[in-house]
Amino acid sequence: MHAIAAFAGLPIERHEALVDVELPMPDHGPRDLLIRVEAVSVNPVDVKVRVSRSTPDSPRILGYDGAGVVEAVGAEATGFAPGDEVWWAGDISRAGSNAEYQAVDHRIVAHKPSTWTFAEAAALPLTALTALEAFRDHLRLGSHSEGTLLVVGGAGGVGSAAIQLAKATTGLRVIATASREASTEWASDLGADAVVDHRDLEAAVREVAPDGVDHILSAFTPGNIAAFAALGRPFTGVVAIDGGFEDVAPLKSKSMSLHLEYMFARALHDAADLHVQGEYLAEVAHLAERGLVRTTATEYLEDFTASHLREAHRRVESQSMIGKVVVHR
Repeated sequence: MHAIAAFAGLPIERHEALVDVELPMPDHGPRDLLIRVEAVSVNPVDVKVRVSRSTPDSPRILGYDGAGVVEAVGAEATGFAPGDEVWWAGDISRAGSNAEYQAVDHRIVAHKPSTWTFAEAAALPLTALTALEAFRDHLRLGSHSEGTLLVVGGAGGVGSAAIQLAKATTGLRVIATASREASTEWASDLGADAVVDHRDLEAAVREVAPDGVDHILSAFTPGNIAAFAALGRPFTGVVAIDGGFEDVAPLKSKSMSLHLEYMFARALHDAADLHVQGEYLAEVAHLAERGLVRTTATEYLEDFTASHLREAHRRVESQSMIGKVVVHR
């Protein structure tokens, strides 16, 4: 099969950073679906894994978002049949979606929104799962939840999903951060009740939430712990999707909590509740079909080649992306 492989941690400007290769078809186990990949999107984790490659003789198939068609169903896999159109975010310990075919545990797969194209669907799985795990598994939010949620990085992939899912599944007021006119408009269009400039975070948030916030989802945590401590009310939970934190002691006086969200944790450790990821994706698909969630794809590259994957990585590395970039057949 055709695949796009990373061999070594080379700069994306180098042709060898991602290359077209021919590989054997993936083996699919009894719990797996064998899926023909129609579209993928690129996330910051793709870049991080690519640049960390230290074994140039061993190809690594990246890709942690996908949409495609089920080709075969393992003996223990349930709920799917050949021909089903599905979406998934995959398992970082296995070969990814940057290939013609991928084997994926059926428990982390769901039927894609029937009203969306493959390209539209491929933008959302990883970011939607990250947002829902932040809300459900860390902050314990639901339809009954009220108060104010601060989304730091509102125009990024996770922020774009989080704004929509918070408005669709909770009663929270959502404040998002952005720094450019285009990203401010994007976050507002997705449903944020207020969008503020993150360059003076505490002062900007105070203008629209003088009494502070109840929950924080952060894609830009380093350098902001003190601001979070100032803005949070007692027992506010902070969910960080990045790393590199400084001293978190400022959170203590308000009994605030810091949660580290890692979407791959369930699959990586074969969690007993791995099926929850498939259930979350099924829920998002229903919300999409009802028009309550829209795709966060903003850029589409047609033709599934190493050249276009390199371009997608370059755009993600620029850190100026609004929404997601998708590569599709």
